[in-house]
Amino acid sequence: MIDKALGLCLSGSCQVSEFTFKGKGLGQKNRIHVWPVSKRLFRLWEEITMNMFSKSAFVAVFSFGLINQSFAAECIAPANPGGGWDFTCRSITKIMSDIGAYDGNIQVTNMAGGGGGLAFTHVVNERNSDDDLIVAASTATATRLAQNAYSGMTADQVRFLGAIGADPGVIVVAADSPYKNLNDLLDAVIADPSKHAFAGGSAAGGYDHLKVLMALKRKGFTDIKKVKYIGVDGDADAITQTVGGFTSAMTGDISGVVGFIKSGDVRVLASFTDERIPGFESIPTAKEQGIDVIAVNWRGLYTPKGASESSYKKWTEALRKVGASKEWKDAMMANGLAPFNKVGPDFQSYVDGTISEVRAMSTELGVMK
Repeated sequence: MIDKALGLCLSGSCQVSEFTFKGKGLGQKNRIHVWPVSKRLFRLWEEITMNMFSKSAFVAVFSFGLINQSFAAECIAPANPGGGWDFTCRSITKIMSDIGAYDGNIQVTNMAGGGGGLAFTHVVNERNSDDDLIVAASTATATRLAQNAYSGMTADQVRFLGAIGADPGVIVVAADSPYKNLNDLLDAVIADPSKHAFAGGSAAGGYDHLKVLMALKRKGFTDIKKVKYIGVDGDADAITQTVGGFTSAMTGDISGVVGFIKSGDVRVLASFTDERIPGFESIPTAKEQGIDVIAVNWRGLYTPKGASESSYKKWTEALRKVGASKEWKDAMMANGLAPFNKVGPDFQSYVDGTISEVRAMSTELGVMK
């Protein structure tokens, strides 16, 4: 006989409820403490309880109107607390609740491992039809899928919901560089690749490297193996290489170069965005200069492939509302993000196109077979 047990509150409020267990040796009510949990944790608790009391004999009766209440939804951040994916889950889900875009609780779970691969595999293998699950993603997710970094997992095993903010990609030169715009730089590289090098904060084959190659390919240059790239430890080190004259340009994200722009050490030749970056309106986009490349570190979400169409519509609509809210605009400004709104099928097409291009270039570079 049990005097007390741990229970689960499906209504989202902490209170005391009662369960009645019927079966051999049972029959009295046991008061238990309750709190909101996800379906996954509830099922685990339920399985343990069933094993304790016999599945055929177990009946739970909620005495405070808990029947028909919804479970908490869940957002998985595929990293430890404090990183970009954690920010995506916590910020977006909080605003969803605050502005009424989602009716219910959304629990955040950190699931670090494999650069997002552990969470991706978990969703595909264990949660494929879960309507109440969303997962934080970014450009790194798409790049790793393109380069087969998730051990055979593929992008079509999930469904990308959308992205509502991004850290814009940029091409930067030293303040005294002879190159005044993006075309000047790219034309010089095409004329003699051996005389030029780019520095970036990711390894060779990473996204900092690849976005330069995307720009060159738009100019008709295809011999991308001839393009020199020096991968260093972060944007600051890459800037140092460029300001010191060791490389012709730096490729990175706007958040990593703001201090150098303000100090006057560098000039930004282009941003790889649809529109000019708020707060940096003097920086022209690559598209304005005839180089149609969008290369940003977007912040977004995906959902299980087998989830229902109604849940997909529910989550995309909630994400659109967050993207249009003042609360999200404030969060972007506070965290150095720029607007990047692609939600629903348009975003899925964008991700598919990025993955296809990254895979082709990674194969050509020898990063993957």
